[in-house]
Amino acid sequence: MAEVLVVEDDAAVREGLQLALRRQGHVVRTAESGELGIEVLVHHRPDIVVLDLMLPGMDGFETCRRMRASGPVPIIMLTARSDDFDVVAGLEAGADDYVAKPVEPRVLDARIRAVLRRSAADRPAGPAAEERHGDLVIDRSALEVTKRGVPVSLTPTELKLLLELSRTPGQVYSRQQILSAVWDHDYLGDSRLVDACVQRLRAKIEDVPAKPEHVQTVRGFGYRFGRS
Repeated sequence: MAEVLVVEDDAAVREGLQLALRRQGHVVRTAESGELGIEVLVHHRPDIVVLDLMLPGMDGFETCRRMRASGPVPIIMLTARSDDFDVVAGLEAGADDYVAKPVEPRVLDARIRAVLRRSAADRPAGPAAEERHGDLVIDRSALEVTKRGVPVSLTPTELKLLLELSRTPGQVYSRQQILSAVWDHDYLGDSRLVDACVQRLRAKIEDVPAKPEHVQTVRGFGYRFGRS
């Protein structure tokens, strides 16, 4: 059971999602605007946010950016269109996943559980082992990352991506392999999720994101973690 915040301005959709998610065993809070959604997030700290992009006033993109700035809470965006611009812009704003409307409650519940599984990554037993990759230090036991001694704040999805790629430096992973490993073992998703998450991760761990040393692109195939 998770505490879910649903931010949706359409009352019928909002109430329908609230009822459906409660039937799946979740605790659900709702907000009808981005401003109210941020207030609920700050005061109640839900486990995950389901956020409509097409909100009046402060739209879903800006709401997502502000929520992401407040902490690493996972965010699933709802979009009435599968248009590339909406999807990519939402992912670049910080969303971890997206679901197109009309929403099938069982699909949304499955996405929520998949995203939360990333947040509950298994911690290895035994003493902490730090991996050093130049000025980047990854502590797999504590699930912490620092750069030049300064903590790097990563979302659960960004952290899982970094942990997967850095496990075998130099190995090339296709986008589909990354989707399966990071998003879910049987996830049938969109490679744009990978590209957007890589872009956000680079912005946090690379000195020059346009010329990455750690998360490198292998053109025509996918990505690899650079050898130190």
